[in-house]
Amino acid sequence: MPRVLLLVPTVTYRAPDFVAAARALGVDLVVGTDDAAGLAADGRLVTIPLADPDAATDTIEAIDRKIGVDAVVAVDDGGSLAAARAGERLGFPHNPPDAVAATRDKAEMRRRLARAEVPQPRFASTGADVGYPCVVKPTGLSGSRGVIRCDTPEAEHAARARIAAFWSGPVIVEQYVPGVEVAVEGLLRAGDLELLATFDKPDPLVGPYFEETLYVTPSRLPVEQLRAVERATARAASALGLTEGPVHAELRIDGERLHVIEVAARSIGGLCARTLRFGVGVSLEELVLRHACSMPLDGIAREQVAAGVMMLPIPRSGTLAAVHGREHALAVPLVEGLELTIPVGRPVVALPEGDRYLGFLFARGPTSEVVETALREATSRLGIVVK
Repeated sequence: MPRVLLLVPTVTYRAPDFVAAARALGVDLVVGTDDAAGLAADGRLVTIPLADPDAATDTIEAIDRKIGVDAVVAVDDGGSLAAARAGERLGFPHNPPDAVAATRDKAEMRRRLARAEVPQPRFASTGADVGYPCVVKPTGLSGSRGVIRCDTPEAEHAARARIAAFWSGPVIVEQYVPGVEVAVEGLLRAGDLELLATFDKPDPLVGPYFEETLYVTPSRLPVEQLRAVERATARAASALGLTEGPVHAELRIDGERLHVIEVAARSIGGLCARTLRFGVGVSLEELVLRHACSMPLDGIAREQVAAGVMMLPIPRSGTLAAVHGREHALAVPLVEGLELTIPVGRPVVALPEGDRYLGFLFARGPTSEVVETALREATSRLGIVVK
């Protein structure tokens, strides 16, 4: 039985899904987190200082000496560099650590993509250098946190001050590019990208903040545009130096123009992976673990039905007082589930400061159009009260 060390941040949605995937595969799972006492999951728990990749790698090596580890898998960005360094030291299939580090630093990511002439927004240190509107971003945060559109120099100044209240690192300024946005899920094997899914994002993401809401797959883009998206994602991954494991990318398309917005050395965030099934009910987490353990992956394709997820928007910061209408939302045909990830009575923080979703609503059906309609109808039946 292979043994996998799963690197998980203390605040996460995804540990239970990886635990279930490990159980389905017969994998012995050890969960490593920066606060083992704060994470509830089946399987053994160990404390690993994920915020310090060097110390984390030393700890992982000690765990390997003690019990033996066959693979190290990071759930999200926070553990990805430690996983890469551990793979390098222990001889597991891994991404080069410098490539993973580049995905964690938006400025370095842009420089690498520019050297490889991958299509992307113009970038600089000030909005005056790229023109307005522009987008100001912290270089080391994810999930749209701290990302603010600015239409004037005065708005850029205010955005920088707002970001500085919760982020002490550098920021990057990018050209704002219009168009529709898609998310790409892929798996790298020895440098070759296998496209797993492309998600449409039907809700416009025009700012000033960029809250993710609706994801639907398969994408309804024309075939030629989808091929261009796949080629650009593969070029971006190669330019960054990524070679193994899951890749999540965000791209924008404006007519004939395509721009790579983000590339991450991880699978899709939140609970969005629940929209994806492969073969006969195989989850995305199972695919990730299969790859890490060198298990067979041939013949596993995404199921043919459409699927989608609504990441429930946080209307404003405050305390979550109530979520009404859950039973009515679940009664909408094609809706499969609703999971609230912030308990009633707890604080909720809206973007650009926030880093958590309120919850996830899931649907599955014959076409992307009917799935989108179902998710919108179900969302309209929820009453979210923030005080």
